[in-house]
Amino acid sequence: MNKGFKHTEIEEKILKPFNGMAMLFILILLMLAAIAGVIVGIATGGILLSAVSIIVLCAASIMLGGLKIINPNEALVLTLFGKYYGTIKHHGFFFVNPFVTGRNPVVEKSGGAETLMDELNESSKKGKAKKQTLSKKVSTKVLTFNNGTQKVNDAMGNPIIIGAIVVWKVENATKAVFNVDDYFQYLSTQCDSTIRSIARLYPYDNMEETDTDEKTLRGSSQEIADTMKAKLQERVEDAGLEVLEVRITHLSYAEEIAAAMLQRQQAAAIIAAKQKIVNGAVGMVKSAIDQLGEEEIVVLDEERKAAMVSNLLVVLCGNKEAQPVVNSGTIY
Repeated sequence: MNKGFKHTEIEEKILKPFNGMAMLFILILLMLAAIAGVIVGIATGGILLSAVSIIVLCAASIMLGGLKIINPNEALVLTLFGKYYGTIKHHGFFFVNPFVTGRNPVVEKSGGAETLMDELNESSKKGKAKKQTLSKKVSTKVLTFNNGTQKVNDAMGNPIIIGAIVVWKVENATKAVFNVDDYFQYLSTQCDSTIRSIARLYPYDNMEETDTDEKTLRGSSQEIADTMKAKLQERVEDAGLEVLEVRITHLSYAEEIAAAMLQRQQAAAIIAAKQKIVNGAVGMVKSAIDQLGEEEIVVLDEERKAAMVSNLLVVLCGNKEAQPVVNSGTIY
């Protein structure tokens, strides 16, 4: 349980209700018998028989409200006169106490299916959590929550834009209904908070090329996403939710520093390319001088070697093609 939160812990009670099809058959027989009793009572003048038959017919009609259909990957949390009654987690056709009430605060708070559908459409446009349950049943299907994008500061204080998706499901329907007011909104809020708190612990990228062991948001995205998953799971444990995966879907510098960081990356790339060109040119010059000396094609003193090295480096490291110059004299 997360520290700082205090609430009444409700232990989940799994119901094993009566078979709904058998109960439906019994209720139909009772209703037919009651109707027949009313007809016979009226025909024979039996007031007592008619009264009993009417009572049985009313009771059977009320008991029809206890028939519940649970689809696969759904759960129904029931209360009886304000007290927790139990949870049906198996799919099928069941019969329970007709006076129990299904609870789903997400639907109750939304004000009905029509209002909830409007919120669903609006949330879908904004990339927020999708409230897919339109009844008192709690969906236990695997769902995807798109956190959208948000601006945070990394460990270096640079503003960055980061977004993630969360793959999750309701593991404990009882906790989801009674421990939080709206488990969709609760997940959304905790996801925002978790991403902010984890993202500010790491830099976007290595500022020093030599520091390759440091974890960064760009270079260690999977490890950081796993850290976000563990932290988010800890925060939503009280709500009965299970986080299956967190995946970073968007990562970039904020607009105000994107141009400067692009120049830095371009400068780093140019320096690395120039360094590679120079290293290659030095090797080629050394090989040329050594080969000329070994084969005695031409004898060069130190001053001529220096001039040759300078000319070769200019030719090999220059960005433009070299222009040939015919030297008919001497350097002395």
